[in-house]
Amino acid sequence: MTKRDAVAFASGLLFALGLGVAQMTQPAKVLGFLDIAGAWDPSLAFVMLGAIGVHALFVRYAKTLPRPRFAEAFSWPEATGIDARLVAGAALFGIGWGISGFCPGPALVSLVTLSAKTVAFVLAMLAGMAIHRLFVRSNP
Repeated sequence: MTKRDAVAFASGLLFALGLGVAQMTQPAKVLGFLDIAGAWDPSLAFVMLGAIGVHALFVRYAKTLPRPRFAEAFSWPEATGIDARLVAGAALFGIGWGISGFCPGPALVSLVTLSAKTVAFVLAMLAGMAIHRLFVRSNP
C-alpha cells in the first residue's frame, strides 16, 4: 500500500466515522430533518453547517498550495454555471434522499449492517449510476 492509498483509506474511514457520529446513516434521522411541516429535527443542519465551514477553510488553505501532497495537481471543478443537467441531477438526488433517507455516502457506510433495505438502496443506486453513464455516453 502506498502512502497515497493509506491517506485515501484514512480519509474515507474518517468520513465514514463522521457520517456515523452525525447519524447520517440513520434514515429516520435524515427524514426527520427533511420533514419541515411535521416533527422537524433541525440537528442535521448543524452537522451540515459545520461540514461546510470545515470544507471552506480547507479549500481556502488548499488554494494557497502549489500542488497536493499525493497527486500531481488538484482536481477543482471546471463547471461554474447552473444548467438544466445540474438542476435535474440535484432534483433527482433530493427526491431519492427524501424518499429513502439515504444519500450515497451514508448508504455505503450502512452496508456494514447488511440490512435488506440498505442493500436494496445501494443496488438501486448502482443501477442508477450505470444508467447515467449510458445516458452521458449517448448524449455527450
